[in-house]
Amino acid sequence: MYDIFSLRDVKMPEGFLWGSGYAGHQVEGNNTNSGHWKTEQEWEPAPEHEPSGIACNSYKMYMDDVRLVSALGHQAFRTSLEWSRIQPDEHSFSEEAADHYVRFFAALKERGIKVFCTVVHFTVPAWFEEKGGFAKEENLIYFESFLEYIIPKVAPYVDFYNVWNELNLKENKLISLKFHALGYHTIKRYTSSPVSSALAFINYMPFRPNNKMDIAAAKYLDAQTNEYFFHAMRTGEAIQIGEDGYFSESVKNTVDFWSINMYTRTLVDSRRRGGNASYYHKKLKLIDMDFYLEEFYPECMINNLTRLTDKPIYITENGVACKDDRFRIVYMLLHFSALRQCIDIGADVRGFLYWSLLDNYEWRSYIPTFGLCSVDREGGTFERTPKNSAWMYKEIIEKNGFDQELIRKYIHELPSLGL
Repeated sequence: MYDIFSLRDVKMPEGFLWGSGYAGHQVEGNNTNSGHWKTEQEWEPAPEHEPSGIACNSYKMYMDDVRLVSALGHQAFRTSLEWSRIQPDEHSFSEEAADHYVRFFAALKERGIKVFCTVVHFTVPAWFEEKGGFAKEENLIYFESFLEYIIPKVAPYVDFYNVWNELNLKENKLISLKFHALGYHTIKRYTSSPVSSALAFINYMPFRPNNKMDIAAAKYLDAQTNEYFFHAMRTGEAIQIGEDGYFSESVKNTVDFWSINMYTRTLVDSRRRGGNASYYHKKLKLIDMDFYLEEFYPECMINNLTRLTDKPIYITENGVACKDDRFRIVYMLLHFSALRQCIDIGADVRGFLYWSLLDNYEWRSYIPTFGLCSVDREGGTFERTPKNSAWMYKEIIEKNGFDQELIRKYIHELPSLGL
């Protein structure tokens, strides 16, 4: 059991960067040229399987989001470029769409907010997807053409880059690395800003802690999902079990900082198809659907981040989907405490971006609400309303940490899902 009223005071190192983020397709609305949009139109309508539609209307209301980020005291903001808007077809670019992102990033910079730009956050143009997308090496030329067009335009306003979001979850690991390396070197031609790709650092653990098969399965998944990419991006050497080794000088040293998305652990059961398992006494039914964030496990910060001691670390995603905002407050405080412990142990963590700023589209449904702010989608105004967690986070940013006085200002008892 975790007791936030027993947490020690937390103070982050001087200069620690606090902020939040979201991704284009999840908030902008009417992203009609993307492959994901095309797929959504084929789904049978259902609350747990619905199209993105107008989302949070952020393509039109981006200045509302800029003002909101500023009002909440965020020092950094992560967002993405929508390739499908900027290059709606193979042979043309949209100057209007490119200018939109320049205005967006410039508005953040004018308010002193550091910009984390993700070049590809899952979605790509439908025409690129039809050519095989990132699964085909011959498509590198299309990605390079896009980068050569957009990076010079946004470079004056971007402080940190992610070539890809969650690079390590792609099916073809080696081709993914080649796209990442191309992105890294192309971006570096136009800027000295640090470049990385966000990695979903998954804390695999054996379901049966002393069972050799579960242990072996967890280690295998860790090697294939996490260490494969860490090793390759450091050394240029890609080692995948069951495949010939591969070395490329162009892949070597293509990470300036570790961009880490981290949520909870994944228990591995070697006796089940798919391998995933859970401890039922740890599950929290926080939203009205089964979801993967049903366990609070802040120790994943300590288990994982202390493995990355060679580069600065920025947490580019961490958050929780819940109906009751009190659980978000508890989640945040626990993870900030664990993050401070990581730093004490020796991890060079320099910033944290909460996921996400808004209750946005979670790729298949609007039921998972991650946001620090709600969005009036049903009323059609799309008004953004900060939750208590947003105001607490603002004070944490101002203090560069928290103490018991701040905790007790925002929550008076441990929340419960019981009646």
